[in-house]
Amino acid sequence: MIYVVRQGDNLYNIARAHNTTVATIVALNEIPDPDVLVVGQALVLPETPNPNRPTIDTNGYVEWYTAEIPESLIAQLRRRAPLLTYMMPFSYEVRRDGTLTPLDWGSISEIANANQSATAIVLTNIENNAFSDTLAHTILNDTTLQDLIIGAALSEASKKGAKDIHLDFEYLLAEDKQRYVEFLNRFRQRAHAQGLTISAAVPPKTSANQPGKWYQGHDYKGIGEAVDFVVIMTYEWGYSGGPPMAVSPIGPVRQVLEYTITEIPPEKVMMGQNLYGYDWTLPYKAGNPPARGLSPQQAVALARNQNAAISYDPIAEAPFFHYWSNGVEHVVWFEDARSIEAKFNLLKELKLRGISYWHMGFAFPQNWALLQEMFHVKKR
Repeated sequence: MIYVVRQGDNLYNIARAHNTTVATIVALNEIPDPDVLVVGQALVLPETPNPNRPTIDTNGYVEWYTAEIPESLIAQLRRRAPLLTYMMPFSYEVRRDGTLTPLDWGSISEIANANQSATAIVLTNIENNAFSDTLAHTILNDTTLQDLIIGAALSEASKKGAKDIHLDFEYLLAEDKQRYVEFLNRFRQRAHAQGLTISAAVPPKTSANQPGKWYQGHDYKGIGEAVDFVVIMTYEWGYSGGPPMAVSPIGPVRQVLEYTITEIPPEKVMMGQNLYGYDWTLPYKAGNPPARGLSPQQAVALARNQNAAISYDPIAEAPFFHYWSNGVEHVVWFEDARSIEAKFNLLKELKLRGISYWHMGFAFPQNWALLQEMFHVKKR
């Protein structure tokens, strides 16, 4: 269950009122200082899981920006692996000669194997640190090049013991929409022959012919028929370069997923979920420095340090707070137990395959506590 901290609360009184212990609440929520709570902070309190709770798939993308995977990220993976169906190291960039950029997984395979989590080879059309429509266009119009990429991916899957090939091709040209579906079908035939599944990440659309560079090259129906499952990127409404708002407000997320399941069977659909929020400076103006990303734990710590009460937007189903620093006003939108419970309830209502997290490394203990309480996690 979820308890929202009020003025005058302390952990001892909360624990006593709910027949639990301070130590249990501290452990579930990873509270750094039990003597300091934030008004509006959402705490998960222990509750016996329903034995009849639904079974879902979960995925955690694993991204890092250094030559070696940081120990803090490895530690989090070890801790959360029991609740992950898939771990997806991000990413192998496809090259114009049909090869893939190298990616050192460190101990990811070992952690996955120890926890019966599947891994995936994630392929992207990233070139020079950005998704490239011209790179994708070159690939999608050259079946010889496609065969080289498919072969390289299947070879890497064999080396790594991966069970899935996952394509995250973004910003495709409208003229390449059908060619991308054909590429996925070619990929599926060879992946299935090797005993692997194939999946794809797609932008959050609300109609078949939605305009815009992010959406124009993705045919939900065709992609859904070609792959074993899809990840819908239902986040980034609030983004670092845009105006302050919830990263994944429940209304737009619902709208996308309700459209999605008219094109793709719900048992193939994984809802995307951010594990982060953003700290914007105000007033917002286009061209401002980008908002700073932060984890839910960091957001609560910031509110505590700034003596700011946390508010909750019941329309967006998301927490936020304001604070001042060096004469500049800030607003922080992030995720908490209430916002993730709203997403979990939507997932159950629409009977989706599961949830996919972007990305591991952001501390959000309430997510994992509620996930365990509300679902069984499938292992593949």
